[in-house]
Amino acid sequence: MTEPQARMSRLMQLDFPQHVAEYPTYEEAQAAVDFLADSKFPVQNLLIVGTNLRLLERVTGRRTWGSVLGQGLISGITTGLMVGLMLMVFLQGDMVMLFVGLGMGMLFGLLAAGLGQAMSGGKRDFNSAKQTVATRYEVLAEHKVAQQARDLLAERPGARAALFE
Repeated sequence: MTEPQARMSRLMQLDFPQHVAEYPTYEEAQAAVDFLADSKFPVQNLLIVGTNLRLLERVTGRRTWGSVLGQGLISGITTGLMVGLMLMVFLQGDMVMLFVGLGMGMLFGLLAAGLGQAMSGGKRDFNSAKQTVATRYEVLAEHKVAQQARDLLAERPGARAALFE
């Protein structure tokens, strides 16, 4: 684990965490922590945890040879422009180098996309967008301040009504 990863891992940990509250949306959990902050609670002892994760995949369309090659061409154009600019700068070339890089990028983009589609054997012939979401959000606190957080949240306007939902 790299140093930044280790630092982030330590940042996301509490010593002896205890349950304070649970909410159906992140916005509600955030509002609870905001209420605690406004009440001068030491919020650095809190952690919001998304639980019961679900993977959502929205199918956006059919993948055809035309769409695959079009995406490969667009990818190749951006890569080719970058390569062409590098050739121009480092080889002190003229605009011809830009067009050479652009042509090579387009060709390689088409080849890579085409080969990838051909090798897939017809599996996943669709485009999609994926997102992981939590269905519940739990607020945890260090054991030494957990009861104080619970007591403050119980005094929050509307807290009693939320118990009966």
